[in-house]
Amino acid sequence: MKNYIFDIDGTLTPSRLPINKNFEFFFINWMKEKNVYLVTGSDKEKTIEQIGESIWRSVNTVYQSCGNQVWQHGKLLKQNEFYLNKDMELKLNEFLNNSSWTEKFGNHFEQRVGLVNFSIIGRNCSQKKREEYYSWDMIQKERVQICETIMSKFPNIEAAVGGQISIDIYEKGCNKAQVLDDIIGEIYFFGDKMEKGGNDYPIAERLQKDKRTHTLFKVKNPTETWNILKELH
Repeated sequence: MKNYIFDIDGTLTPSRLPINKNFEFFFINWMKEKNVYLVTGSDKEKTIEQIGESIWRSVNTVYQSCGNQVWQHGKLLKQNEFYLNKDMELKLNEFLNNSSWTEKFGNHFEQRVGLVNFSIIGRNCSQKKREEYYSWDMIQKERVQICETIMSKFPNIEAAVGGQISIDIYEKGCNKAQVLDDIIGEIYFFGDKMEKGGNDYPIAERLQKDKRTHTLFKVKNPTETWNILKELH
């Protein structure tokens, strides 16, 4: 049995933007009679904004918040809870105040089910500023350094780079790899953040460790995903 698992930001859609309408039409038809799963750091509302309700309700299962909230055909199956403690919040505010990226736009902490999303630039930034920060961070590796520091200081916590401007913070083990507990059979996984420190990495790492039959597609953008899917039947 083949199972297709897709990240969303940077894989099916541009980061925090809607899916290309032509790709959406193609994907809805491509999914027919296939086992398709979505896994994202985002919440339900943002996911539906990006991929549309038709895809969201049609896939086998949607794993929101890195799998900490699970939906199936519009019904909530389960969810985990997670909140920052005071020490973690102080440390993150320290990063926020000391960052060499000086432009801040608010909404730096976003509470989601089972995780906290943290952003230095702030989720209220414009798309232009989002892309500027992403280009800067690709060189400076600020988010990677923040993740490494958090995990060394708080051993029971995981932090991973997600999307263009933020990091996801959750309890150790509550990462995207938990979706594999529910899915039996051969895995085809599509993601753009499979490098160590990215929030797609735990799935890739676990598949390789467990020696499950799988194929990894590390994509650069939704167009690359689309082109690969045209060849998969």
